[in-house]
Amino acid sequence: MNWFSLRVPASSANLGPGFDALGLALGIYLDCRFRASERLEIRASGRDAAAIPTDDSNLIWRTAQTVAADVDETMPPIELEIRNDIPLGKGLGSSAAALTAGVVIADQILGLGWKPLRVLDEAARIEGHPDNVAACVLGSIVAAAIDSGGAVRAVRLDLPERFAVAVVVPDFELPTVTARAVLPDSCSRADAIFNIQRAALLIAALATGSTGAFPAALDDRLHQSYRAPLVPGLEEILRLRAPGLLGCVLSGAGPSILVFYERGYEQVCDLVRQVFALHGRAAEVLWTEIAPRGYELSGEA
Repeated sequence: MNWFSLRVPASSANLGPGFDALGLALGIYLDCRFRASERLEIRASGRDAAAIPTDDSNLIWRTAQTVAADVDETMPPIELEIRNDIPLGKGLGSSAAALTAGVVIADQILGLGWKPLRVLDEAARIEGHPDNVAACVLGSIVAAAIDSGGAVRAVRLDLPERFAVAVVVPDFELPTVTARAVLPDSCSRADAIFNIQRAALLIAALATGSTGAFPAALDDRLHQSYRAPLVPGLEEILRLRAPGLLGCVLSGAGPSILVFYERGYEQVCDLVRQVFALHGRAAEVLWTEIAPRGYELSGEA
C-alpha cells in the first residue's frame, strides 16, 4: 500500500479572555507517515518520543478507531511513523494535534471523503471543545463555537504583519485534567462581562492591527488566576510590561506562556524566561511563527 504523509500544527488556545473559544496554530508540528497494514505498527521519534505510546493505547490510533465506530466501520490495522516536535503536557495542543491526525487518518484509510470542516466537526466532538482542533484544521488564528446542532462554526483570521508570537516553555508539565480541576463551576456576571469585553476587544485588535487595545485585550478572569498557583511566576508574567511587549497569556491550560510582541522587540520574550528562573524553573523560548495553514495531507509516490 502507498504511504501518506500528514503534518498537523501545534496550537495555543484561550489567548487570555477567549476561554474555549479562541486559538491559534503554531509552526511546530506533528508529522506522520501512514499506510494500511496487516498488523498495527507504530514507531515514534522526535521530542518527548519516549512518552508517546507505540501500542494500541496510542491517541492517534484510538481516535481513528473512534471515528470508524462513529461511521459503523472497522478501522483496519495501519503502519504509522510519528515524528513529533510538539512539547507534551505543556499547553501547546499536543493531544489536539494527535486527535486531528487520528481523524484525518481514519478518513483517508476508510475512504470517507470528508472535507476539512467535517474533519473539524468530528475532532471537536471527540475533543469536547473546538478551539485547539479548529486551529489544527484551519491554521492561523481562529474563533470557534459549537452551534445548537453540534456543528462547529469557525472563522479564521491572520495575525497582523507587525505582530509576532513566541512561546516560553518551562521545565515541568501540567496535565490538562489538573488545570481544569481548579476552575470553578460558575462565574459572576461581572467576570463574564469582563471577559466578553476583552475577547471582543482582542479580536478587533487582531483584525485591525491596533496596538492601543493591548495589554488590556489579553486580560482574563475565567481561568488564569485560578491556575496561577499551579504555574510558578504566572502572576508576575501576566503583569509584565515593556516597550514592544503586547502581553502574555497562559498557553492553553499551561504551563507554557504565549507572548505577543511587536516585531523588532524579540528581547521581551526573555523577560518571561527570567521570571521562571526567579521561581527556580528553567525555561526555553521557542521562536515560532503562526502556522498559516492547518493540517496538510499528501500521498507519496
